[in-house]
Amino acid sequence: MRTTLLAAAGFLAVAACSTTSAPGAASTASTDPRAGEAEFRELYKELIETNTTLSVGSCTLASERMKARLVAAGYPESDLHILVNPKPNRPQDGNLVAILPGSNPAKKPILLMAHIDVVEAKREDWVRDPFKLTEEEGFFFARGASDDKAMAAIFTDSMVRFKREGYKPERTIKMMLNCGEESGDEFIGAKYMVENHLDLISAEFALNEGAGGRIDPDTGKYVYNGVQAGEKLYQDFHLEVTNPGGHSSRPVPDNAIYRLGQALAKVEAIQFPIEFNDATRGFFRRMGQITPGQEGQDMRDAADGENATAIRRLMLNPGYNALFKTTCVATQLNAGHAPNALPQRATANVNCRIFPGRTPTEIKQQLEIAINDAQVKVTLNGQAEAPSPPPNLTPEILGPIEKISEQLFPGVPVIPAMATGATDGRFTTPAGIPTYGVSGIFADPNTSGVHGLNERVGVKQLYDGRVFLHLLVKEYAGGK
Repeated sequence: MRTTLLAAAGFLAVAACSTTSAPGAASTASTDPRAGEAEFRELYKELIETNTTLSVGSCTLASERMKARLVAAGYPESDLHILVNPKPNRPQDGNLVAILPGSNPAKKPILLMAHIDVVEAKREDWVRDPFKLTEEEGFFFARGASDDKAMAAIFTDSMVRFKREGYKPERTIKMMLNCGEESGDEFIGAKYMVENHLDLISAEFALNEGAGGRIDPDTGKYVYNGVQAGEKLYQDFHLEVTNPGGHSSRPVPDNAIYRLGQALAKVEAIQFPIEFNDATRGFFRRMGQITPGQEGQDMRDAADGENATAIRRLMLNPGYNALFKTTCVATQLNAGHAPNALPQRATANVNCRIFPGRTPTEIKQQLEIAINDAQVKVTLNGQAEAPSPPPNLTPEILGPIEKISEQLFPGVPVIPAMATGATDGRFTTPAGIPTYGVSGIFADPNTSGVHGLNERVGVKQLYDGRVFLHLLVKEYAGGK
């Protein structure tokens, strides 16, 4: 693995030797994948320092700033679109779509996706200001440094460079920067675009967040480069028990809190069936080849023969457990109206991550069967999302990823995966745009701080991902 990193570093160092031309000079702009790092850093900094939280931020402002860079690179207004939340009280929820026309209309476009909104962050909780880009000890620190302004900045930077260097792709390249991926049901930009502007973003396939490279935190070695094909369906269920209540000095057997507690214990005991798809089987098979000892053997046995004993051992790891099946877990409780009164109402939220191919209605029925109590009402929170089978990892998709990965990170395997969380791909894939998560940005997920405190991404890893995605998009788009 040391040889791998040195070889990759050598390739990237050679790329770094080139220089960029002045903005707008398409005929002389450098085509070296490492060119323009300083300008990229400024773009990344501007995006990071544009607050895009739901509470006080503005995705529209971020979209306008990225659009300005594209205009400066030579894009006409007709190829740039800012589409804003139609709700009159949310003009700050803006999405940006940019289009670089291809030369071959017979080839369908490729869509580059990233969300530009971020999770809330309080200055008093962070070591550094979360809305100022800070570089320390080989890392960039900021809210959104990784999730997902890294990919948003990389894609915007590539679109700028494509135009400046005079690149003429065969496929049309589209970029969509979304708002609302982190803000629940308030406004989901990808959903809005699919429902209202599908023609504008239609593509043969899309590249998105959802998978990255894994780095060994002790050695710094690159372990594998991940590619996501499919993700679990997110669904919250509302459990509710009501009764007349009364004075707490006169307790009765039918207590709403106890009844709800019993229902939740039954939910905890549900054993959803073990399932596989191409992504999860591929994950365990390829991970088994690079994982030593019993764990590696269990991975290979699970993938090749669905060995029950091996699977049980692997399921002791929460991350692996989530890949095998649907999971449902209680996440919120609310009960009672006074400390000296019997509760009249008790509610709980049960969050389920549903294995691809299963429906929320099907899982609701399983919850009701397990609880087996007519006084516990189970309802879906919000509108159920449309389930979709995971997109196929065809040679046409996987081949270019493996090619560029080997070119930059020799000997580091490409490993397919299924996201157990949720991305905007849950809207685009069912809409007919198969969406794959791949970034080439290597990280240790246990220390990246995504959605938590002191979010960070390695400086070298971010720049490596920039090269990887730039070359990958060109590989898919063709042309010269």
